[in-house]
Amino acid sequence: MDCPSDAGAISDLIGNDDDYDIVPINVTLTEIASKSLRELFNYEPGDVVLKIAVHRGGCSGNLYDMQIIDRPDPEGHQFDDVNGIDICVSDYDSSLLSGIVIDFQDSLMGGGFKINNPNADKACSCGKSFG
Repeated sequence: MDCPSDAGAISDLIGNDDDYDIVPINVTLTEIASKSLRELFNYEPGDVVLKIAVHRGGCSGNLYDMQIIDRPDPEGHQFDDVNGIDICVSDYDSSLLSGIVIDFQDSLMGGGFKINNPNADKACSCGKSFG
C-alpha cells in the first residue's frame, strides 16, 4: 500500500504566531550514508547542504524529505557538519528530527536512505512515514 500524497513542508504551513519547540539538532550518519552523500555532493556545484525536512502526509502522518539545496538563509535554520556533510534542519522541524540516524541500504528491493527516528511514536512499513 502506498503512502498518501505529500501535503507540503510543515515549516511552510506554520505561521509566525504558531508555537513550536526548537531543540538543538543531533543527526547521525552511518559510514555508508556519509559515503553515498559525498558522492551525491560531488555533482552539486556551489555552497550546498543536505536539507532534512518533515512534510505532512504519509500513512503515519508525517513524511521525511531529504534534498541537496543551495544553503538557505541562516534565520530559522540550524546547521551541522556531520562526517563532512553539511546538514540543515528548519527550526520548525528540529523537535521531530533531532536524534535521527540516517543509513543507506544498497539493495535491489527497497534500497536507499533509511531514517531511524527516536522521536517517532509509530512508523509505516514503507519507511518513509512516521507519526
